[in-house]
Amino acid sequence: MASTLTSSAAKLRKGQKTRQQILDVAADIASAEGLEGLTVGNLAKALGMSKSGLYAHFGSKEDLQLAVVDLARQNFEATVLPPAEETPKGLPRLYTLLLSWADSIDRSTYRGGCFFAAASAEFDGRPGPVRDEIARLTKAWIDLLVDGCKSAKRLKHLKPNADAAQLMFEAHAFVQEANWAKQLLGDKTAFHRAKRSIHDCLERAATAKGKKSLL
Repeated sequence: MASTLTSSAAKLRKGQKTRQQILDVAADIASAEGLEGLTVGNLAKALGMSKSGLYAHFGSKEDLQLAVVDLARQNFEATVLPPAEETPKGLPRLYTLLLSWADSIDRSTYRGGCFFAAASAEFDGRPGPVRDEIARLTKAWIDLLVDGCKSAKRLKHLKPNADAAQLMFEAHAFVQEANWAKQLLGDKTAFHRAKRSIHDCLERAATAKGKKSLL
């Protein structure tokens, strides 16, 4: 009985490891060629696996796409959120969060740069579960930034008339522009420019108290 349980646990761990390997390669392919560019054929070839082996882990192309999106979410949360969680609330945390996000894309191991930027451009006009999930995650991220901005206002780090939604719209746009400039134009200074723009944008809206956290 014990040997049977041990064998089952070993098979489960092996299956989880194989699934993770599939998703890692799939995410890299999707970042460069798009989620629609994922096929069982090209993925099996990249992994040196059989097509039937891949089908054992994912029942459909849509299942695979959604799993890749979820992996990108996990990677995002693991790299972007921790630095901010260790920073005081208000403008210090918001600023750290934005810089951490910019750095995570600048240093991304994905060939296509920002996974969600590429996926959003690919699926914004395609209704369905994949588009819905990308939109949900993107909105959740923007909502988190806006909430952080409102927290900074409550702590008097930002001026009373600061428009949280507008400020975060601009900050979000700076990072997306940097991703485009680096990926398409090869501009290695793009994220430095984006971070400088974020600093200047927040500084204009900051109180004297808030400006200290931007130094």
